Amino acid sequence: MCGRYTLFTEPQRLMERFRAEWPDVPWRPRYNAAPTQSLPVLLNDGTRRIRLLRWGLIPRWASDPATGNPLINARAETLSIRPSFREAFHQRRCLVLADGFYEWQTTPQGRVPYWIGLRDREPFAFAGLWDRWESPEGGVIESFTIITTVANERIAPIHDRMPAILLPDHEEMWLDNAAGPRAWREALRPYPADRMIAYPVSARVNTPHVDDPRLIEPLSEL
Repeated sequence: MCGRYTLFTEPQRLMERFRAEWPDVPWRPRYNAAPTQSLPVLLNDGTRRIRLLRWGLIPRWASDPATGNPLINARAETLSIRPSFREAFHQRRCLVLADGFYEWQTTPQGRVPYWIGLRDREPFAFAGLWDRWESPEGGVIESFTIITTVANERIAPIHDRMPAILLPDHEEMWLDNAAGPRAWREALRPYPADRMIAYPVSARVNTPHVDDPRLIEPLSEL
């Protein structure tokens, strides 16, 4: 599962890394990105323009976006089976921009949060799906979900699932409608464990409205 993540990399670096334009909105670093917030994604619409979409997928066929739990994650193994994700997997994929994420380890003393990122501290992309919901009155909500896969050796001691981080070589293929489901599924393998770091952080991250740089300060490194 992925229920919180970070994106504090500045827009200029993100534009260089993903070869895309930043939206015409003020930049806000995120040290505790949470569901229902509007967050940066790059859609497979050919525009190469980063956009802000709501985290928590609302399928276009949903009768009311206020009912049910937000679909913040989608399991890689069932993308072609679940009605909420099947069409989006084939038609509406996206890159969810990030530079880290949080996961909680269950211990006898309680749940311990970890910040997890790449060893080189570079930004990366989660594999995501997006959709566009329209109300009968003409209102529009564009939203996304983060795909998860089995944990690699680095993450497994903390949690049995992890977000599907795309290798840089797979990012363009993930956005390419011509690549096909077989290639897309191959891209959803666990990210190489030796390229990642993980360390426990303050339990302050448990509160969604707390969002400051101290959240990613390590208590110790795993």
